[in-house]
Amino acid sequence: MSKIGENPINIADSTQVTVVDGLVTVKGTHGTLTLDIPEGFKVAVSEGVARVIRPSDNKRHRALHGLTRSLIENAIIGVEKPWEKKLQVVGTGYKVKQQGEDLVFEVGFSHSVPFQKVEGIKYEVKGNNLTVMGPNKQQVGEIAFKIRSIRKPDPYKGKGIRYEGEVLKLKPGKKAKTAA
Repeated sequence: MSKIGENPINIADSTQVTVVDGLVTVKGTHGTLTLDIPEGFKVAVSEGVARVIRPSDNKRHRALHGLTRSLIENAIIGVEKPWEKKLQVVGTGYKVKQQGEDLVFEVGFSHSVPFQKVEGIKYEVKGNNLTVMGPNKQQVGEIAFKIRSIRKPDPYKGKGIRYEGEVLKLKPGKKAKTAA
């Protein structure tokens, strides 16, 4: 059984954590995040350390204890140093461009695919590499997934949008099957 909820959360000097009526507000150099705490849970903040206290030892409270602690820690880390997901656009003629705040993808369709800016998220484009950054870890992951789903990697040639470091197992084509 995991005991993640028992661990204290270290708070940097540049970050403020306040708890009011079941809401935890985390303010830092890269933004502000607000989190709901499950009913009955308490967050104690003192001397640069936060602790999550669960109301009882029942199964549901034990499960939510670690989750709540991890969500608060991710918020604290995100406002100190933004979370980021890196994507690669791979394929002949495949490109990503930044037009103002929005992104435009040219990924083998007859038309270019626009992707509008999401509030609180920043994009950084270098060649065919794209970095999605923001203080909210969940939101960064969701946006990166939506961008990847514009053109998922092709199983035969590997063309498309993929996460950096993603390993693709390419399928053999027809010729490889008949040659055997």
